[in-house]
Amino acid sequence: MPFALLMAQPQGGAQSNPIAAFLPLLLLVVVFYFMLIRPQQKRAKQHRQMIDSLKSGDRVYTAGGMRGTVAAVDGDTVVLRVADNVKLTFNKSAIAGVFQDGNQS
Repeated sequence: MPFALLMAQPQGGAQSNPIAAFLPLLLLVVVFYFMLIRPQQKRAKQHRQMIDSLKSGDRVYTAGGMRGTVAAVDGDTVVLRVADNVKLTFNKSAIAGVFQDGNQS
């Protein structure tokens, strides 16, 4: 008999709204989208555009900290001139940024 009492539905009690139960979860997903996902997608898009616009003569730096001038762009690779008579080949994805007007930004 005690099991039957546990399984009985409360009569006349207030029933919770299922939408109200999922509202905090929905709010959390929206906050994560605008605070984490969307800015990351924006940065990735800007990086792809920067990589696609590389050309000879651009001063760049790599993710590993190497600085140089683009000597050639070929498919997925970039040849950097890092010193006189020293050229190194990198994947385009290793390029972290381009120096703007002599600044290191």
